[in-house]
Amino acid sequence: MAEDQRSYDIAIVGGGINGCGIARDAAGRGLAVFLCEQNDLASATSSASTKLIHGGLRYLEYYEFRLVREALQEREVLLRMAPHIIWPLRFVLPHHRGLRPAWLIRLGLFLYDHLGGRKLLPATRSLNLRQDIAGTALKDAYTRAFEYSDCWVQDSRLVVLNALDAREKGADLRTRTRCTKARREDGLWVLSIEDENGNCETIRARALVNAAGPWVTEFLTKGLGLNAAAKVRMVKGSHIILPRLFEHDRAYIFQNSDNRIVFAIPYEQDFTLIGTTDEDFEGDPATAEISRKEIGYLIDAVNGYFKTEISAEDVVTTYAGVRPLYDDGASAAQSATRDYVLKLQGTGNEAPLLNIFGGKITTYRRLAEAALEKLEASLGTLGQPWTKESHLPGGDFSWDGAEQLASDLCRDFPFLERKLAQRLVRAYGTRARDLLGKARSLQDLGQHFGADLYEAEVVYLMDREWACSARDVVWRRSKLVLRMTREEQAALDDWMSRRRATSRGDAAE
Repeated sequence: MAEDQRSYDIAIVGGGINGCGIARDAAGRGLAVFLCEQNDLASATSSASTKLIHGGLRYLEYYEFRLVREALQEREVLLRMAPHIIWPLRFVLPHHRGLRPAWLIRLGLFLYDHLGGRKLLPATRSLNLRQDIAGTALKDAYTRAFEYSDCWVQDSRLVVLNALDAREKGADLRTRTRCTKARREDGLWVLSIEDENGNCETIRARALVNAAGPWVTEFLTKGLGLNAAAKVRMVKGSHIILPRLFEHDRAYIFQNSDNRIVFAIPYEQDFTLIGTTDEDFEGDPATAEISRKEIGYLIDAVNGYFKTEISAEDVVTTYAGVRPLYDDGASAAQSATRDYVLKLQGTGNEAPLLNIFGGKITTYRRLAEAALEKLEASLGTLGQPWTKESHLPGGDFSWDGAEQLASDLCRDFPFLERKLAQRLVRAYGTRARDLLGKARSLQDLGQHFGADLYEAEVVYLMDREWACSARDVVWRRSKLVLRMTREEQAALDDWMSRRRATSRGDAAE
Protein backbone atom coordinates (compact mmCIF):
# COMPACT_ATOMS: atom_id res chain seq x y z
CA MET A 1 0.00 0.00 0.00
CA ALA A 2 1.29 3.42 -0.96
CA GLU A 3 2.35 5.52 2.00
CA ASP A 4 0.04 8.40 1.05
CA GLN A 5 -3.07 6.22 1.10
CA ARG A 6 -5.07 6.69 4.27
CA SER A 7 -6.73 3.66 5.81
CA TYR A 8 -10.07 3.52 7.64
CA ASP A 9 -12.33 0.96 9.25
CA ILE A 10 -15.45 2.16 7.43
CA ALA A 11 -15.88 4.34 4.34
CA ILE A 12 -19.33 5.84 3.73
CA VAL A 13 -20.60 7.30 0.46
CA GLY A 14 -23.47 9.73 1.00
CA GLY A 15 -23.92 12.72 3.30
CA GLY A 16 -27.64 12.45 3.99
CA ILE A 17 -29.20 11.48 7.30
CA ASN A 18 -28.39 7.78 6.99
CA GLY A 19 -24.76 8.26 6.02
CA CYS A 20 -24.11 10.90 8.69
CA GLY A 21 -25.99 8.90 11.31
CA ILE A 22 -23.85 5.83 10.63
CA ALA A 23 -20.67 7.95 10.65
CA ARG A 24 -21.56 9.43 14.05
CA ASP A 25 -22.42 6.08 15.62
CA ALA A 26 -19.29 4.39 14.26
CA ALA A 27 -16.95 7.24 15.23
CA GLY A 28 -18.40 7.23 18.74
CA ARG A 29 -17.41 3.56 19.03
CA GLY A 30 -13.82 4.45 18.28
CA LEU A 31 -13.75 3.38 14.63
CA ALA A 32 -11.79 5.19 11.94
CA VAL A 33 -14.51 6.60 9.68
CA PHE A 34 -14.40 8.30 6.28
CA LEU A 35 -17.44 9.89 4.60
CA CYS A 36 -17.71 11.68 1.29
CA GLU A 37 -20.68 13.59 -0.13
CA GLN A 38 -20.77 14.78 -3.73
CA ASN A 39 -22.58 18.02 -2.84
CA ASP A 40 -23.46 19.73 0.43
CA LEU A 41 -24.69 17.74 3.42
CA ALA A 42 -28.44 17.02 3.21
CA SER A 43 -28.49 18.41 -0.32
CA ALA A 44 -31.10 15.96 -1.63
CA THR A 45 -33.78 13.85 0.11
CA SER A 46 -32.77 14.72 3.67
CA SER A 47 -33.62 18.41 3.24
CA ALA A 48 -36.85 17.79 1.31
CA SER A 49 -38.91 15.98 3.94
CA THR A 50 -42.14 17.11 5.58
CA LYS A 51 -39.94 17.99 8.60
CA LEU A 52 -41.66 15.53 10.96
CA ILE A 53 -40.39 13.11 13.57
CA HIS A 54 -43.43 10.86 13.61
CA GLY A 55 -44.61 7.30 13.84
CA GLY A 56 -46.48 7.49 10.57
CA LEU A 57 -50.14 7.20 11.51
CA ARG A 58 -51.21 6.18 8.01
CA TYR A 59 -48.73 3.28 7.92
CA LEU A 60 -50.98 1.43 10.36
CA GLU A 61 -53.40 0.91 7.45
CA TYR A 62 -50.65 -1.01 5.65
CA TYR A 63 -49.96 -3.15 8.75
CA GLU A 64 -46.46 -1.67 9.14
CA PHE A 65 -46.63 -2.24 12.90
CA ARG A 66 -42.90 -2.84 13.41
CA LEU A 67 -41.99 0.35 11.57
CA VAL A 68 -44.61 2.43 13.40
CA ARG A 69 -43.60 1.05 16.79
CA GLU A 70 -39.91 1.74 16.19
CA ALA A 71 -40.64 5.24 14.90
CA LEU A 72 -42.89 6.04 17.87
CA GLN A 73 -40.17 4.89 20.26
CA GLU A 74 -37.64 7.08 18.45
CA ARG A 75 -39.75 10.26 18.71
CA GLU A 76 -38.92 10.80 22.35
CA VAL A 77 -35.35 9.52 22.04
CA LEU A 78 -34.67 12.14 19.38
CA LEU A 79 -36.60 14.84 21.24
CA ARG A 80 -34.30 14.38 24.22
CA MET A 81 -31.25 14.13 21.97
CA ALA A 82 -31.84 17.37 20.05
CA PRO A 83 -34.43 19.60 21.77
CA HIS A 84 -33.12 22.65 19.92
CA ILE A 85 -34.06 21.37 16.47
CA ILE A 86 -36.88 18.98 17.45
CA TRP A 87 -39.97 19.99 19.38
CA PRO A 88 -43.49 18.63 20.10
CA LEU A 89 -46.31 19.46 17.72
CA ARG A 90 -50.02 18.71 18.08
CA PHE A 91 -51.94 17.54 15.00
CA VAL A 92 -55.65 18.14 14.39
CA LEU A 93 -57.40 15.47 12.31
CA PRO A 94 -60.88 16.69 11.27
CA HIS A 95 -63.41 13.91 10.92
CA HIS A 96 -64.58 13.63 7.31
CA ARG A 97 -67.88 11.74 7.31
CA GLY A 98 -67.43 10.44 3.78
CA LEU A 99 -64.07 8.81 4.44
CA ARG A 100 -62.67 6.76 7.35
CA PRO A 101 -65.29 6.13 10.07
CA ALA A 102 -64.72 7.70 13.48
CA TRP A 103 -64.38 4.32 15.23
CA LEU A 104 -61.52 3.37 12.91
CA ILE A 105 -59.70 6.66 13.54
CA ARG A 106 -60.13 6.25 17.31
CA LEU A 107 -58.73 2.71 17.11
CA GLY A 108 -55.75 3.88 15.06
CA LEU A 109 -55.01 6.71 17.47
CA PHE A 110 -55.35 4.38 20.47
CA LEU A 111 -52.67 2.14 18.92
CA TYR A 112 -50.61 5.23 18.06
CA ASP A 113 -50.71 6.37 21.69
CA HIS A 114 -49.70 2.98 23.11
CA LEU A 115 -47.43 1.19 20.62
CA GLY A 116 -44.31 3.22 21.36
CA GLY A 117 -44.29 3.69 25.13
CA ARG A 118 -45.15 7.41 25.03
CA LYS A 119 -43.96 9.28 28.16
CA LEU A 120 -43.31 12.94 27.32
CA LEU A 121 -45.92 13.75 24.69
CA PRO A 122 -49.60 14.31 25.59
CA ALA A 123 -52.21 11.75 24.58
CA THR A 124 -54.93 11.93 21.95
CA ARG A 125 -58.10 13.88 22.70
CA SER A 126 -61.33 14.70 20.90
CA LEU A 127 -62.16 18.25 19.81
CA ASN A 128 -65.40 20.12 19.29
CA LEU A 129 -64.46 22.30 16.33
CA ARG A 130 -67.34 24.69 17.04
CA GLN A 131 -65.68 25.60 20.33
CA ASP A 132 -61.96 25.06 19.71
CA ILE A 133 -59.86 27.68 17.89
CA ALA A 134 -58.68 24.93 15.52
CA GLY A 135 -62.16 24.96 14.00
CA THR A 136 -62.07 28.66 13.13
CA ALA A 137 -60.12 28.19 9.89
CA LEU A 138 -62.11 25.13 8.78
CA LYS A 139 -65.32 24.91 6.81
CA ASP A 140 -68.49 24.66 8.89
CA ALA A 141 -69.10 21.06 7.75
CA TYR A 142 -66.26 19.90 10.03
CA THR A 143 -67.55 19.82 13.58
CA ARG A 144 -65.45 17.05 15.19
CA ALA A 145 -61.74 16.33 15.22
CA PHE A 146 -59.10 14.28 16.97
CA GLU A 147 -55.86 15.79 18.24
CA TYR A 148 -52.66 13.78 18.74
CA SER A 149 -48.93 14.31 19.22
CA ASP A 150 -45.87 14.02 17.01
CA CYS A 151 -42.74 16.15 16.63
CA TRP A 152 -41.28 18.71 14.24
CA VAL A 153 -37.64 18.65 13.09
CA GLN A 154 -35.25 20.94 11.27
CA ASP A 155 -34.35 18.08 8.92
CA SER A 156 -31.21 19.38 7.25
CA ARG A 157 -29.82 20.61 10.57
CA LEU A 158 -30.33 17.13 11.98
CA VAL A 159 -27.99 15.87 9.26
CA VAL A 160 -25.40 18.60 9.84
CA LEU A 161 -25.35 18.05 13.62
CA ASN A 162 -24.83 14.32 13.16
CA ALA A 163 -21.94 15.11 10.81
CA LEU A 164 -20.52 17.66 13.24
CA ASP A 165 -20.60 15.18 16.12
CA ALA A 166 -19.02 12.51 13.92
CA ARG A 167 -16.15 14.87 13.05
CA GLU A 168 -15.68 15.84 16.70
CA LYS A 169 -15.37 12.13 17.46
CA GLY A 170 -12.63 11.72 14.87
CA ALA A 171 -14.42 11.01 11.58
CA ASP A 172 -12.99 12.39 8.32
CA LEU A 173 -15.88 14.06 6.46
CA ARG A 174 -15.48 15.52 2.98
CA THR A 175 -18.26 17.49 1.31
CA ARG A 176 -18.29 18.28 -2.40
CA THR A 177 -16.18 15.17 -2.90
CA ARG A 178 -17.17 12.26 -5.13
CA CYS A 179 -16.20 8.64 -4.93
CA THR A 180 -15.54 8.05 -8.61
CA LYS A 181 -14.65 4.38 -8.30
CA ALA A 182 -14.18 1.66 -5.71
CA ARG A 183 -12.75 -1.84 -5.95
CA ARG A 184 -11.82 -4.71 -3.68
CA GLU A 185 -8.12 -5.37 -3.29
CA ASP A 186 -6.29 -7.59 -0.76
CA GLY A 187 -9.32 -7.83 1.52
CA LEU A 188 -9.90 -4.04 1.57
CA TRP A 189 -11.89 -1.49 -0.37
CA VAL A 190 -9.83 0.94 -2.44
CA LEU A 191 -11.71 4.16 -3.15
CA SER A 192 -10.81 6.82 -5.68
CA ILE A 193 -12.14 10.21 -4.59
CA GLU A 194 -12.15 13.61 -6.26
CA ASP A 195 -13.05 16.99 -4.77
CA GLU A 196 -14.72 19.94 -6.50
CA ASN A 197 -11.33 21.39 -7.50
CA GLY A 198 -10.26 18.20 -9.27
CA ASN A 199 -7.88 17.04 -6.54
CA CYS A 200 -7.75 13.25 -6.47
CA GLU A 201 -6.90 10.87 -3.65
CA THR A 202 -7.03 7.16 -2.93
CA ILE A 203 -8.12 5.78 0.42
CA ARG A 204 -8.60 2.28 1.80
CA ALA A 205 -11.23 0.87 4.13
CA ARG A 206 -12.13 -2.45 5.68
CA ALA A 207 -15.82 -1.92 4.87
CA LEU A 208 -17.83 0.25 2.48
CA VAL A 209 -21.31 1.65 3.16
CA ASN A 210 -23.40 2.77 0.20
CA ALA A 211 -25.69 5.43 1.67
CA ALA A 212 -26.04 7.40 -1.56
CA GLY A 213 -29.80 7.83 -1.17
CA PRO A 214 -31.48 8.29 -4.57
CA TRP A 215 -28.15 7.40 -6.20
CA VAL A 216 -27.75 4.12 -4.27
CA THR A 217 -28.26 1.93 -7.35
CA GLU A 218 -26.26 4.18 -9.66
CA PHE A 219 -23.25 4.08 -7.34
CA LEU A 220 -23.58 0.32 -6.97
CA THR A 221 -23.69 -0.38 -10.68
CA LYS A 222 -21.51 2.42 -12.09
CA GLY A 223 -19.13 3.22 -9.24
CA LEU A 224 -18.59 -0.37 -8.15
CA GLY A 225 -19.51 -2.32 -11.27
CA LEU A 226 -21.76 -4.67 -9.28
CA ASN A 227 -25.29 -5.91 -9.74
CA ALA A 228 -27.99 -4.14 -7.74
CA ALA A 229 -28.65 -5.85 -4.41
CA ALA A 230 -32.32 -4.86 -4.46
CA LYS A 231 -34.81 -2.86 -6.49
CA VAL A 232 -35.36 0.78 -5.61
CA ARG A 233 -38.59 2.62 -6.16
CA MET A 234 -37.97 6.31 -6.71
CA VAL A 235 -40.89 8.31 -5.30
CA LYS A 236 -41.05 12.10 -5.51
CA GLY A 237 -42.57 14.05 -2.66
CA SER A 238 -43.35 17.72 -3.20
CA HIS A 239 -44.38 20.57 -0.90
CA ILE A 240 -45.65 24.10 -1.22
CA ILE A 241 -45.14 26.98 1.24
CA LEU A 242 -47.90 29.55 1.67
CA PRO A 243 -48.45 32.64 3.81
CA ARG A 244 -49.79 31.73 7.24
CA LEU A 245 -53.27 30.20 6.93
CA PHE A 246 -54.37 29.97 10.57
CA GLU A 247 -53.71 31.70 13.89
CA HIS A 248 -52.58 28.91 16.21
CA ASP A 249 -49.53 26.68 16.62
CA ARG A 250 -51.08 23.29 15.84
CA ALA A 251 -50.84 21.42 12.55
CA TYR A 252 -53.62 19.79 10.52
CA ILE A 253 -53.70 16.36 8.93
CA PHE A 254 -56.32 16.14 6.18
CA GLN A 255 -57.77 12.94 4.71
CA ASN A 256 -58.34 12.80 0.96
CA SER A 257 -60.67 10.70 -1.14
CA ASP A 258 -57.67 8.89 -2.72
CA ASN A 259 -56.78 7.51 0.77
CA ARG A 260 -53.76 9.78 1.02
CA ILE A 261 -53.24 12.43 3.67
CA VAL A 262 -51.91 15.99 3.42
CA PHE A 263 -50.39 18.04 6.24
CA ALA A 264 -50.82 21.79 6.84
CA ILE A 265 -48.08 22.78 9.28
CA PRO A 266 -47.11 26.09 10.92
CA TYR A 267 -43.79 27.03 9.32
CA GLU A 268 -41.20 29.63 10.27
CA GLN A 269 -43.71 31.81 12.17
CA ASP A 270 -45.26 33.51 9.13
CA PHE A 271 -45.89 30.61 6.74
CA THR A 272 -47.73 27.30 6.32
CA LEU A 273 -46.11 24.18 4.87
CA ILE A 274 -48.38 21.94 2.78
CA GLY A 275 -47.36 18.43 1.75
CA THR A 276 -46.72 15.89 0.57
CA THR A 277 -47.37 14.21 -2.75
CA ASP A 278 -46.29 10.70 -3.78
CA GLU A 279 -45.36 10.20 -7.45
CA ASP A 280 -43.15 7.61 -9.07
CA PHE A 281 -40.06 9.33 -10.48
CA GLU A 282 -37.59 8.58 -13.25
CA GLY A 283 -34.46 10.52 -14.15
CA ASP A 284 -31.78 12.39 -12.24
CA PRO A 285 -32.93 12.99 -8.63
CA ALA A 286 -31.00 16.27 -8.64
CA THR A 287 -33.50 17.68 -11.15
CA ALA A 288 -36.64 16.84 -9.18
CA GLU A 289 -39.11 19.69 -8.90
CA ILE A 290 -42.79 20.07 -8.22
CA SER A 291 -45.18 19.83 -11.17
CA ARG A 292 -48.25 21.94 -11.86
CA LYS A 293 -50.34 18.82 -11.27
CA GLU A 294 -48.84 18.40 -7.80
CA ILE A 295 -49.40 22.05 -6.93
CA GLY A 296 -53.01 21.67 -8.00
CA TYR A 297 -53.40 18.48 -5.96
CA LEU A 298 -52.12 20.10 -2.77
CA ILE A 299 -54.21 23.24 -3.28
CA ASP A 300 -57.36 21.19 -3.91
CA ALA A 301 -56.65 19.12 -0.81
CA VAL A 302 -56.48 22.09 1.56
CA ASN A 303 -59.30 23.95 -0.17
CA GLY A 304 -61.53 21.01 0.70
CA TYR A 305 -61.04 21.88 4.38
CA PHE A 306 -60.18 25.57 4.83
CA LYS A 307 -62.79 28.33 4.61
CA THR A 308 -60.41 30.69 2.81
CA GLU A 309 -59.53 29.22 -0.55
CA ILE A 310 -56.02 29.48 -1.91
CA SER A 311 -54.67 29.42 -5.47
CA ALA A 312 -51.37 28.85 -7.21
CA GLU A 313 -50.71 32.60 -7.02
CA ASP A 314 -50.51 32.35 -3.22
CA VAL A 315 -47.56 29.93 -3.29
CA VAL A 316 -44.42 31.55 -1.84
CA THR A 317 -42.03 28.77 -2.82
CA THR A 318 -41.88 25.01 -3.33
CA TYR A 319 -39.50 22.11 -2.90
CA ALA A 320 -39.37 18.49 -3.98
CA GLY A 321 -37.22 15.48 -3.14
CA VAL A 322 -36.89 11.89 -4.28
CA ARG A 323 -37.23 9.11 -1.74
CA PRO A 324 -35.29 5.92 -2.63
CA LEU A 325 -37.79 3.41 -1.26
CA TYR A 326 -37.23 -0.32 -1.17
CA ASP A 327 -39.35 -1.77 -3.98
CA ASP A 328 -41.71 -4.20 -2.28
CA GLY A 329 -43.95 -4.50 -5.33
CA ALA A 330 -46.64 -2.17 -3.98
CA SER A 331 -49.07 -1.08 -6.66
CA ALA A 332 -49.11 2.61 -5.66
CA ALA A 333 -46.28 4.94 -4.67
CA GLN A 334 -48.16 5.94 -1.52
CA SER A 335 -48.30 2.33 -0.29
CA ALA A 336 -44.64 1.44 -0.91
CA THR A 337 -42.94 0.59 2.37
CA ARG A 338 -41.07 3.34 4.23
CA ASP A 339 -39.12 0.76 6.21
CA TYR A 340 -35.38 0.45 5.67
CA VAL A 341 -33.69 -2.57 4.15
CA LEU A 342 -29.97 -3.26 4.60
CA LYS A 343 -28.28 -5.54 2.07
CA LEU A 344 -24.80 -6.87 2.88
CA GLN A 345 -22.63 -8.06 -0.02
CA GLY A 346 -19.32 -9.88 0.31
CA THR A 347 -18.46 -13.46 1.12
CA GLY A 348 -15.50 -15.16 2.71
CA ASN A 349 -12.48 -12.86 2.80
CA GLU A 350 -14.10 -10.21 0.59
CA ALA A 351 -14.34 -6.72 2.04
CA PRO A 352 -18.00 -6.15 3.01
CA LEU A 353 -20.31 -3.75 1.18
CA LEU A 354 -23.47 -2.57 2.95
CA ASN A 355 -26.20 -1.01 0.79
CA ILE A 356 -28.87 1.16 2.42
CA PHE A 357 -32.35 1.13 0.86
CA GLY A 358 -35.31 3.20 2.04
CA GLY A 359 -35.84 4.45 5.56
CA LYS A 360 -37.42 7.42 7.33
CA ILE A 361 -35.66 10.36 8.94
CA THR A 362 -37.37 9.37 12.21
CA THR A 363 -35.66 5.98 12.35
CA TYR A 364 -32.20 7.00 11.14
CA ARG A 365 -30.56 6.34 14.53
CA ARG A 366 -31.91 2.80 14.72
CA LEU A 367 -30.88 2.26 11.10
CA ALA A 368 -27.32 3.26 12.05
CA GLU A 369 -27.27 0.74 14.89
CA ALA A 370 -28.61 -1.97 12.58
CA ALA A 371 -25.99 -1.12 9.95
CA LEU A 372 -23.11 -1.55 12.38
CA GLU A 373 -24.64 -4.78 13.67
CA LYS A 374 -24.68 -6.07 10.08
CA LEU A 375 -21.01 -5.17 9.63
CA GLU A 376 -19.94 -6.95 12.82
CA ALA A 377 -20.29 -10.29 11.05
CA SER A 378 -17.40 -9.29 8.76
CA LEU A 379 -15.38 -6.87 10.88
CA GLY A 380 -15.72 -8.36 14.34
CA THR A 381 -17.05 -6.58 17.43
CA LEU A 382 -17.54 -2.88 16.75
CA GLY A 383 -18.33 -1.70 20.27
CA GLN A 384 -21.57 -1.11 22.12
CA PRO A 385 -24.47 1.05 20.92
CA TRP A 386 -24.28 4.44 22.64
CA THR A 387 -26.41 7.02 20.84
CA LYS A 388 -29.75 6.43 22.61
CA GLU A 389 -28.77 8.43 25.70
CA SER A 390 -26.62 10.98 23.88
CA HIS A 391 -27.09 14.62 22.84
CA LEU A 392 -26.36 16.12 19.46
CA PRO A 393 -24.14 19.24 19.50
CA GLY A 394 -26.00 22.07 21.22
CA GLY A 395 -28.73 19.76 22.51
CA ASP A 396 -27.43 19.35 26.05
CA PHE A 397 -30.46 20.84 27.83
CA SER A 398 -33.95 19.75 28.84
CA TRP A 399 -36.33 18.61 26.10
CA ASP A 400 -38.71 21.47 26.99
CA GLY A 401 -36.08 24.11 27.79
CA ALA A 402 -35.67 26.00 24.50
CA GLU A 403 -37.66 29.07 25.57
CA GLN A 404 -35.71 29.35 28.82
CA LEU A 405 -32.48 29.05 26.82
CA ALA A 406 -33.63 31.93 24.61
CA SER A 407 -34.44 34.00 27.70
CA ASP A 408 -30.98 33.33 29.12
CA LEU A 409 -29.44 34.37 25.80
CA CYS A 410 -31.39 37.65 25.82
CA ARG A 411 -30.26 38.29 29.41
CA ASP A 412 -26.58 37.72 28.65
CA PHE A 413 -26.66 39.38 25.20
CA PRO A 414 -29.21 42.20 25.77
CA PHE A 415 -28.75 43.61 22.26
CA LEU A 416 -30.48 40.51 20.80
CA GLU A 417 -34.12 40.78 19.83
CA ARG A 418 -36.22 37.92 21.18
CA LYS A 419 -36.94 36.52 17.69
CA LEU A 420 -33.24 36.37 16.83
CA ALA A 421 -32.42 34.71 20.13
CA GLN A 422 -35.14 32.14 19.53
CA ARG A 423 -33.89 31.41 16.03
CA LEU A 424 -30.32 30.98 17.22
CA VAL A 425 -31.43 28.60 19.98
CA ARG A 426 -33.58 26.64 17.52
CA ALA A 427 -30.55 26.22 15.26
CA TYR A 428 -27.57 25.95 17.60
CA GLY A 429 -28.94 25.31 21.09
CA THR A 430 -26.30 25.84 23.77
CA ARG A 431 -23.70 26.48 21.06
CA ALA A 432 -25.37 29.76 20.13
CA ARG A 433 -23.02 31.26 22.71
CA ASP A 434 -20.02 30.02 20.70
CA LEU A 435 -21.38 31.84 17.66
CA LEU A 436 -21.99 35.09 19.57
CA GLY A 437 -18.61 34.97 21.27
CA LYS A 438 -17.75 38.22 23.05
CA ALA A 439 -20.20 40.37 21.06
CA ARG A 440 -21.73 43.24 23.01
CA SER A 441 -23.71 44.83 20.18
CA LEU A 442 -25.16 43.95 16.78
CA GLN A 443 -22.22 45.80 15.23
CA ASP A 444 -19.90 43.27 16.88
CA LEU A 445 -21.60 40.54 14.80
CA GLY A 446 -20.18 42.09 11.62
CA GLN A 447 -21.77 42.69 8.24
CA HIS A 448 -25.56 42.43 7.99
CA PHE A 449 -26.63 40.36 4.97
CA GLY A 450 -30.42 40.73 5.29
CA ALA A 451 -33.21 39.40 7.53
CA ASP A 452 -31.42 38.75 10.84
CA LEU A 453 -28.31 37.17 9.32
CA TYR A 454 -24.93 38.62 10.35
CA GLU A 455 -21.33 37.91 9.45
CA ALA A 456 -20.57 36.10 12.73
CA GLU A 457 -23.15 33.42 11.93
CA VAL A 458 -21.95 32.99 8.36
CA VAL A 459 -18.34 32.64 9.52
CA TYR A 460 -19.45 30.08 12.11
CA LEU A 461 -21.28 28.07 9.46
CA MET A 462 -18.36 28.20 7.04
CA ASP A 463 -15.72 27.31 9.60
CA ARG A 464 -17.63 24.67 11.55
CA GLU A 465 -20.51 23.38 9.46
CA TRP A 466 -19.18 22.99 5.90
CA ALA A 467 -21.24 25.88 4.43
CA CYS A 468 -19.77 27.09 1.12
CA SER A 469 -22.57 28.96 -0.63
CA ALA A 470 -25.52 31.18 0.15
CA ARG A 471 -27.91 28.29 -0.50
CA ASP A 472 -26.09 26.21 2.11
CA VAL A 473 -26.76 28.97 4.64
CA VAL A 474 -30.23 30.27 3.79
CA TRP A 475 -31.89 27.03 2.69
CA ARG A 476 -30.29 24.08 4.50
CA ARG A 477 -28.77 25.54 7.70
CA SER A 478 -31.62 28.02 8.12
CA LYS A 479 -34.80 28.95 6.27
CA LEU A 480 -33.84 32.59 5.82
CA VAL A 481 -34.42 32.14 2.08
CA LEU A 482 -38.04 33.01 2.93
CA ARG A 483 -37.02 36.42 4.28
CA MET A 484 -34.12 37.51 2.07
CA THR A 485 -34.31 39.05 -1.39
CA ARG A 486 -32.51 37.50 -4.34
CA GLU A 487 -30.17 40.46 -4.34
CA GLU A 488 -29.29 39.86 -0.70
CA GLN A 489 -28.67 36.18 -1.37
CA ALA A 490 -26.47 37.01 -4.35
CA ALA A 491 -24.44 39.46 -2.24
CA LEU A 492 -24.03 36.80 0.44
CA ASP A 493 -22.88 34.31 -2.19
CA ASP A 494 -20.27 36.78 -3.47
CA TRP A 495 -19.02 37.47 0.06
CA MET A 496 -18.70 33.77 0.83
CA SER A 497 -16.89 33.12 -2.46
CA ARG A 498 -14.36 35.84 -1.70
CA ARG A 499 -13.81 34.49 1.81
CA ARG A 500 -13.28 30.96 0.49
CA ALA A 501 -10.81 32.23 -2.09
CA THR A 502 -8.93 34.14 0.59
CA SER A 503 -8.87 31.07 2.84
CA ARG A 504 -7.49 28.93 0.01
CA GLY A 505 -4.83 31.53 -0.68
CA ASP A 506 -3.79 31.62 2.97
CA ALA A 507 -3.64 27.83 3.05
CA ALA A 508 -1.46 27.75 -0.09
CA GLU A 509 1.04 30.07 1.52
